[in-house]
Amino acid sequence: MIHADDIAAVETLAGGSVVAPGAALVHADALGWLRSIPDCSVHAVVTDPPYGLLEFEERDHDKLRGGRGGVWRIPPTLDGVKRRPVPRFTVLKPAHLARLTDFFEQLAVEIHRVLVPGGHLFMASNPLLSTATFGAVLRSPLEKRAEVIRLVQTLRGGDRPKGAHAEFPDVTVMPRSGWEPWGLFRRPCDGTVASNLRRWGTGGLRRISDEQPFLDVIRCAPTNKRERVLADHPSLKPQRFLRQVVRASLPLGRGVVLDPFCGSGSTVAAAAAVGVAAIGLERDAAYHALAVASFPRLRDYAVSPS
Repeated sequence: MIHADDIAAVETLAGGSVVAPGAALVHADALGWLRSIPDCSVHAVVTDPPYGLLEFEERDHDKLRGGRGGVWRIPPTLDGVKRRPVPRFTVLKPAHLARLTDFFEQLAVEIHRVLVPGGHLFMASNPLLSTATFGAVLRSPLEKRAEVIRLVQTLRGGDRPKGAHAEFPDVTVMPRSGWEPWGLFRRPCDGTVASNLRRWGTGGLRRISDEQPFLDVIRCAPTNKRERVLADHPSLKPQRFLRQVVRASLPLGRGVVLDPFCGSGSTVAAAAAVGVAAIGLERDAAYHALAVASFPRLRDYAVSPS
């Protein structure tokens, strides 16, 4: 059950964008919206940002939607399986990386400001760009606490040289990806963790059980077809993973979770499923509409126990 104070906080911050008690999906640019809200407004941030930036710009996103490629690699069917498009981050040039770094530095400053003391940021990346994105966050006052590793076997990487498969049959250009890094950062506590928990309800992570703390390795398969039917977004994260992270982000089960890049609305749906309040931001009109439509379906999705 979402606490009444948290429901009221969501209504105050999100205005007319509430889709259910304690859940809101706002059509807005992340940095602009963050700059418009007061200090110490949210208790956790859980997000999967566009960590190459280029892939979700209008030109390349239109190519993705038209199946034409651009930054997005539109793979052929492999062994009868239609592979989903993935961004080709190897095409990023020094100017792109400099812009990426600047964006994440600005983002981290705003996230630090709107988090309450002791509030955590869970931020997805990938092995190619995590050094740049996590390093940019560390140039803000946020402190790094860990990296949460999602063990996930995807179809990214592992290919032979393009146009020379037969000539170099024993060569892999890049390793086949088997993990996804999530940076875990915290706004410094106001005093000890115990005193911060008493005042702000934050500072630590919610345990899995009395016997088991939250772990920094989570095994979770790619989002399956049944879930993708509910929300057809190219970067859809599975509810099984998101519900674990969202739950851990609020140590006392109270507060407001924010996702500045909510895409399909899956983080807000995960929060609703575990009984906490959340706000999602999405600047793309089509994805915002998708998030609003998908929210109840993802919230009610029955997650497999394994």
